[in-house]
Parts: sequence; C-alpha cells; structure tokens
Amino acid sequence: MTDLVERLVPDELWVLFRRVVPQTEVKRPQGGGRRRAGDRETLAAIIFVATSGCTWRQLPPVFGPAWPTVYRRFAQWSRARVWARLHRVILDELGAQGQLDWSRCAIDSVSVRATKGPLTGPNPTDLGKSGSKIHLITDRNGLPLSLGISGANMHDSLGLKPLVRGIPPIRSRRGPRRRRPAKLHADKGYDYDHLRRWLRKRGIRHRIARKGTESSKRLGRHRWVVERTVSWLAGCRRLHRRYERKAEHFLAFVGLAALLIGYRRLTKSVRT
Repeated sequence: MTDLVERLVPDELWVLFRRVVPQTEVKRPQGGGRRRAGDRETLAAIIFVATSGCTWRQLPPVFGPAWPTVYRRFAQWSRARVWARLHRVILDELGAQGQLDWSRCAIDSVSVRATKGPLTGPNPTDLGKSGSKIHLITDRNGLPLSLGISGANMHDSLGLKPLVRGIPPIRSRRGPRRRRPAKLHADKGYDYDHLRRWLRKRGIRHRIARKGTESSKRLGRHRWVVERTVSWLAGCRRLHRRYERKAEHFLAFVGLAALLIGYRRLTKSVRT
C-alpha cells in the first residue's frame, strides 16, 4: 500500500469506514476473473478526486484501481448512502466524547455554479446563471450536523424545516441521544414568523436577524461559525463547481466533505 493511500485513508478512518460499507462477494461463483480492487485504495482515490477537484479520467494510476472502477464504486456507495452513514458514525463518536456543542447552532447556505442536471436553477445572485445550493446546520463549533442541496433559485427559508428534521439522533456524553439544538441562529433570509413559531413548538429557541431593523454589515457573534464551515467545505475542491449531473453524486461529495471535517476534529481531540 502506497504512502498516499495511508495518508488519505488513515487506519482510524478505515476502521470507521468498514463499519458502514456494504459487504461484497469477493469470489466469483464461476471462478476466474481479475482480483477485485481493494476498498481502501478505492476510498483513497475518491477522497483524492474530492479534495483535488480533478476529473475521474485524470485520476493518477498510483492508487491501483482504474478510474472506471473508482467511479463505479463511488456510484454504488452513494446509492447505499455510505457517506451519510459514515458521517453519522463520526458524529456519534464526537458526541460520545463531548465534542458537540448543542447550545448554539447556526444555519446557512452557499451557491455554486452547475451544469445541467436535477436540483439546479437560475442563481439570482449570479446573473441568473445555472447553479445549485448547499444548505447546512452546524453546532457551536462549526461541525456540520445536517446537510442538503437544492437549486440555486430556492429560497433559503424553505430549507430550514428539512434541515432541522434531518439532524440524526446523535450520542451524548451523558444521557439519551440528541437531535435538537437549544438555540438556532440564522440570517435575514430566514426572517419569517411561521418559522419562528415552528421552532418554538419544537422547543428550539431562535435568533433570526430581522429585515430592516438589524445591520447586515457584520455576521454576528455566533453566526460566523457557519460561514467558517462553508470555507472548510471549499477545501473540497470538487465543490467549487458542480460537475455531477446526478444530484445524488453532488450530495455525496457534500457529505464526504462534511465527514472529513468531523474526522479531522475527532482525530485532533484524540491526539490532544
């Protein structure tokens, strides 16, 4: 195994990945055929594509599997929701260690240009060019808890309810699993009374900026963490522009970027 594979997929990440990857039949009933490409090498190749932003055809041969094999395995794992399951496993590990802060969560979105495909639309902030939007909720430390994608022309406020519902039940250091923040911060794009009422019914306090009464020159003392997480997502260069025609593949790269953010925090806490 090359050093690049071990660097992209450390032993700790590989152990977590094996907990969620579907089991496959290695031996062919009829015998013969080529040896199946290793999952660890394939995962390293997928992470390389996500972080470097290269195309599948530009994948270097150092990983071992050919690019069609890597793409086919990526598509299979995306259909099986491997990335979402791995993200949840990492969140459980963080929650069990007390690394998640539910006291103040924040919600926001970011738009990227996109080619043809579902869940795209004219971006009103980019001269009406086709784009997609990434929606996310983070904890007080900026760790992604819930993710979603839509067309760039979808209003931010429409993503609040699905994102809050999409927070999975996550382990806590003490007590039962948790899936609701104590307080949610949002900008003026979510300034609607029906959203405030909806949050109150679920026992979630809100701090949503009001249009016409609050300045938009600064992000606020608490909302800045989600903006920082957006910049962390940009570290996954595959998200700078949407090239995937299938929405599930674009969502898979978003989930992969989010779980890598959580994994870095997990390994940092273990080392310290």
